[in-house]
Amino acid sequence: MLSGGLASGKSHVRKLLAEHGIWTLDADSVGHQLLEPGGEAVESITDRWPAAVSAGTIDRGVLASIVFKDPSELRELEAITHPLIFGTIQQTVEEIRGPAVVELPLLKSLGDEWSRIVVDVEPANQLRWAIDRGMDEDDAQARLQSQPARSEWLAAADVVVPNHGSREDLELTVMALLDDL
Repeated sequence: MLSGGLASGKSHVRKLLAEHGIWTLDADSVGHQLLEPGGEAVESITDRWPAAVSAGTIDRGVLASIVFKDPSELRELEAITHPLIFGTIQQTVEEIRGPAVVELPLLKSLGDEWSRIVVDVEPANQLRWAIDRGMDEDDAQARLQSQPARSEWLAAADVVVPNHGSREDLELTVMALLDDL
């Protein structure tokens, strides 16, 4: 399991692992599929947050602006989506032979049999990188505040991948990690 906060570099690490033959899955992609028209979460979300739906399509930006400003709203969204996401991941991974890495931007676990790789980054860099990716600063701040603190990520880690230098430094770190997978 590959974890870390918003804009920590976990997606880049997942892509590097995939480039080197490791089977990977992004839990956020699974979640996005659940929100697409016809997805398993659409009806529940439409019922709970009708303002986030237009012409039968969930506007993820509107939904995010609602749930990342209110922890109770975020918990409600997670109660709808997380069981569906985890079920899909478990079903998919059961078919994989060999090492598998699931990018999961949560402290929740997929189960005891999963080791947790945490991508560690300085909080100031997280904010800057989120803004560089096009996120509004207020939105980025709200999302970062809704996530576990850096110390919580590190405490949950079996392996830490530091992302404090260049992309080349990160790639060298990931290459060294390949032997342990």
